[in-house]
Amino acid sequence: MIVNISEAKANLSKLVNMAFHGEKVVIAKNNLPLVDLVVHKPEGKRQLGLLTGKFTVPDDFLEEDESINAMFYGENK
Repeated sequence: MIVNISEAKANLSKLVNMAFHGEKVVIAKNNLPLVDLVVHKPEGKRQLGLLTGKFTVPDDFLEEDESINAMFYGENK
């Protein structure tokens, strides 16, 4: 079902209910489809610590690299 924005504003509750029950609802502007009205699918909770123990930070991580500094600041720092 394709519905123009003005009609969608007037019938939003009805359109949401239709989408919830599986009907495809497309909202259009000047008969040009813009968006699909779809049922919300909740995402799972974020899982922290996925990379724990999979890499180590090198000891020289915070040391400056002169070649990189030269690229950013030029040869005369």
